[in-house]
Amino acid sequence: MRVVVDLARCQGYAQCAFLAPDTFRMRGEEALMFHSSPDEAQRDRVLRAAAACPVQAILVDWLDATAIPPAMTTGTATAATAAPGTGTTVATGTATA
Repeated sequence: MRVVVDLARCQGYAQCAFLAPDTFRMRGEEALMFHSSPDEAQRDRVLRAAAACPVQAILVDWLDATAIPPAMTTGTATAATAAPGTGTTVATGTATA
């Protein structure tokens, strides 16, 4: 599973950090840090966090098509870059579903 956040859309409500703290973390009051490839054990928490986002800024993309839950849809994102050596992704483009 791959996680992409549209940081232009994110308003820092931090619902994701509350629901999936191992994947999403707030730095200061507005900066969101997140792991782009969370562990499979985090799947349910990440899906809840994406669903709870008030502005729908979180996209969960399935890398293995056989792992897609029946109720989920896939999408693509643009301009996502990995911060070197951190395991954290910073998304600068928009996500589409």
